Amino acid sequence: MSWEAIIVICTIVIMLICLMKEVARPDFIVFCALAFLMFTGILAPADALIGFSNEGMLTVGLLFIVAGAVQQSGVLNQLVYSALGKKDGSSSMIPRMMVPVSGLSAFLNNTPIVVMFTPVIKDWCKKHNVAPSKFLIPLSYAAIFGGTLTLIGTSTNLIIHGLMLDQDMAGFSMFQLTAVSLPACILGILYLSTVGYKLLPVRKSSEESFTEHAKEYLAQSRITEASPLIGKTIEEAGLRNLKGLYLIEVISGTERIAPVPGYYQLKEKDRLIFTGLLSTIVELHQVKGLRVETGTDIELDELSNGRAVLNEVVIPSQSPLAYSTLKENQFRSRFQAGVVAVHRAQSRIQNKVGDIVLKPGDTLLLLSDREFAEKHKESKLFYLMNTTDQNELVPQKKSLIALFTLVGMILLASTNVLSMFMSAMLAVIVLILTKTITLEGAKNYVHFNVLILIACSIGIGAALQQTGAAEFIATYLVSWTAGVGIIGTIAAVYILTNIFTEVITNNAAAVLMFPIALASAGQVGIDPMGLFVTIAIAASASFITPIGYQTNLIVYGPGGYKFTDYIKVGLPLTFMYMIVTVTMVHLIWV
Repeated sequence: MSWEAIIVICTIVIMLICLMKEVARPDFIVFCALAFLMFTGILAPADALIGFSNEGMLTVGLLFIVAGAVQQSGVLNQLVYSALGKKDGSSSMIPRMMVPVSGLSAFLNNTPIVVMFTPVIKDWCKKHNVAPSKFLIPLSYAAIFGGTLTLIGTSTNLIIHGLMLDQDMAGFSMFQLTAVSLPACILGILYLSTVGYKLLPVRKSSEESFTEHAKEYLAQSRITEASPLIGKTIEEAGLRNLKGLYLIEVISGTERIAPVPGYYQLKEKDRLIFTGLLSTIVELHQVKGLRVETGTDIELDELSNGRAVLNEVVIPSQSPLAYSTLKENQFRSRFQAGVVAVHRAQSRIQNKVGDIVLKPGDTLLLLSDREFAEKHKESKLFYLMNTTDQNELVPQKKSLIALFTLVGMILLASTNVLSMFMSAMLAVIVLILTKTITLEGAKNYVHFNVLILIACSIGIGAALQQTGAAEFIATYLVSWTAGVGIIGTIAAVYILTNIFTEVITNNAAAVLMFPIALASAGQVGIDPMGLFVTIAIAASASFITPIGYQTNLIVYGPGGYKFTDYIKVGLPLTFMYMIVTVTMVHLIWV
């Protein structure tokens, strides 16, 4: 093995450790790894940047726009409401929800689908007195199932497709993955409707936990008569930088101010609502002219009267807000919203709100004005867990154009009239020319950090292949499985890909495994297409942890889940998916 291959392998190992430890955003970590390989001369700039011209990566960017146009339609919400129906929350509701969600995820980006349907399902569960934890993991898994069904179901499939085209191979057809993934999908739905449903926990949602424990982190005080604070601003009164408390609302007569600007002038009898560490409430006792009302019970509903409303948001893994404090992000002034509490792994973080370092999967309870949801419903910084207001949906004509454009794109690509890339490009042009979306709106739908992660991962994959590191790893992989033959090689590729996707990201896992699978196929003498199908499904089949796949992370907080819940429900499902995939790939491509 050459010294270049050794450096590449060491770089990838360090990158994987950094990704697992979440030392920074995934796209930045992978970018730094690629830059290092370029600076050391292992990769020429042209080779390092090859991912930025990869057809699969560019197709993903175009499909973000197409999916965004379709998902602003209320048709999708109504479909899930109709699917759930008005019956009770028994396990029979699981397939009624999972089948349409899987169907939609086969053709649309599954992350926005889960974001859109999580509040819909929570609302349905609340009406039917069912724990959302019985439905939200199945929602995430249904989206994952659907993503493996078609070429455009998830970005992972398109990335592998693009890498195959770079190797002068034919690439995936629209439904090539279906022969393997459909049996696995059906088995998965049956499992979650029976055994899996019984394994699903009954947990309190983040919303219920916030409400139930409000008395533990909310406190209020009043401005007394003739108080020296009257006429002073919040800043002048020293109420902005308390040690452990955070001012989220001022109630002045019938007026409610939230978030509270530093220039607000205090008035007699103003009620001040604080959140944070109530153990530091002695700070308020030391402020002259401020009476702390320790015996008063404060309910969350009381905060959201008038113009102030409560919103729940989830921090995604690629968010620029992650790994920094709320104060560093200037959250209050930037979004005009006060953070009431932060929920992580089934519990509220016991700390001053402004000093909390946000992590992917955190659920934030916000107090804001009524325009907050409309302003930030398309935000890439956080996912809004509020039910869509039907009055704010786009006109029916635009919704129909978006849906027909999607269908037309699928038909053109599946009948090979145009390539997937050309079909997606044509679809975007149609959406813009018909004014279904604007150029500015199209830009907002694209997740550039995801594209950067994909492009940089492709560059690292190129380094694996060019230096012979992929061939070296493949030799060991094939020798380890020699005793069980080709089926052992397929199983080893699946297991290794699945481990990568659970601890890093599905896209990076697929790109790193591609050159290893290509080399392995050459050494055992089989069609590499079978191993590429294996990678595509294994990279998406992330069921054991909440961090391996974005949809699992989205439902983590709102469902009130523990990390172990995913292991308990997902481990049997992971074995089922592996057995079906390895068996079908062996039957079809070997």
